[in-house]
Amino acid sequence: METLLPFFQWCNDTALGAAIRDSRVLFPIIESIHLLALTVLLGTIVVVDLRLLGQGLRLQKVPVVARSLAPLTLWSLLTMLVTGFMLFASEAMKSYASPPFRVKMVMLGIAVAFHWTVFRGAVNSESTGRLRSAATAVVSLTLWFGVAMAGRAIGFY
Repeated sequence: METLLPFFQWCNDTALGAAIRDSRVLFPIIESIHLLALTVLLGTIVVVDLRLLGQGLRLQKVPVVARSLAPLTLWSLLTMLVTGFMLFASEAMKSYASPPFRVKMVMLGIAVAFHWTVFRGAVNSESTGRLRSAATAVVSLTLWFGVAMAGRAIGFY
């Protein structure tokens, strides 16, 4: 982790990080947008995962549900990443010392990789078996809610 210290220090010293840190309103506004994007992201993923589990929108095929929610999922993820970086830059040194931050970043990396590989494969296939669909949904929910819970834990560390 020490090899990342210069990056964390650089982020902390950026004009963006300083501006957010020195403002009374920027951090809460950015955090609100970040949390709204997280809510939309989790909402779209839950809907698709429930469909994979056969528990919702049963009259719709999984690929149709996934395709219709894909733009919301993508835009909310991008918004989360941008606002998350802004929040991180304002608290980079605090984040460096935070175990929940590390957990969140690892889970986020795994969740994004899983989403764009295994998850997309399962939702775009007409012939995914019930067991694979259910396993994919459970892993997806676990990863994304893990990201959210680890993010929440950052505030308590």
